[in-house]
Amino acid sequence: MPKAKYESIFRSIKKKIEAQDYPYQSLLPSENTLTAEYGCSRNTIRRALADLSADGYVQAIQGKGVRVIYQPVGKTTFIIGGIETFQETARRNNLRAVTRVIRFGTVSADAKLARESGFSEGDELWAVERLRYLDGKALILDLNYFLKELVPGLTPEIAQNSIYEYIENQLGMQIVTSKRKMTVEHVTMRDERWMDLDGYDCVAVVTNHTFNADGLLFEYTQSRHQPDYFCFQDTATRKK
Repeated sequence: MPKAKYESIFRSIKKKIEAQDYPYQSLLPSENTLTAEYGCSRNTIRRALADLSADGYVQAIQGKGVRVIYQPVGKTTFIIGGIETFQETARRNNLRAVTRVIRFGTVSADAKLARESGFSEGDELWAVERLRYLDGKALILDLNYFLKELVPGLTPEIAQNSIYEYIENQLGMQIVTSKRKMTVEHVTMRDERWMDLDGYDCVAVVTNHTFNADGLLFEYTQSRHQPDYFCFQDTATRKK
């Protein structure tokens, strides 16, 4: 099936659910109705619904249809189980996003950084520190390390826009897997210097080790979040 057709249907239904045109606990229109509305095959609709189910938006109910299980959480939601750019998260939450690069350079991984990151000691890395603003507030401090061998040609201008867009569209590298750890930590002096903490003495910290299609680690990132504005969201199913 044409990818563009499937993706446009997926985004359309998802947007309607988020706007509560299809309210929580309601049933979506039937497959026949959706195929007529979008002028596509049943398989295209079923693929869109399957991905909406995987994202926690709907659940198929045998003999009844597809029920909406999405509920707005009232905070900016970051997806645990998927890989999104900062700009993609902002668009999904209808927020104005700005990125400010506050440090950009290269480092050679020492023993401590190699243990933390998973890179080998002596690896040449891009070190990028970025402050993320949402609707004018400095809410995320990102420290990224990228393996120069796999991510050549990085610049501060690219870092200010989207490094992932550069990796995927310019370098042609496929981003496949991110292993994540979430902790709560006391604020540091750098957190206090750069972030709008609103009196908080702790931050939510998400650590990522990200791999390409060859299973090679190309990124290690620590994202430090002001806690009042963020909710990390995932959908879990019980395995039998």
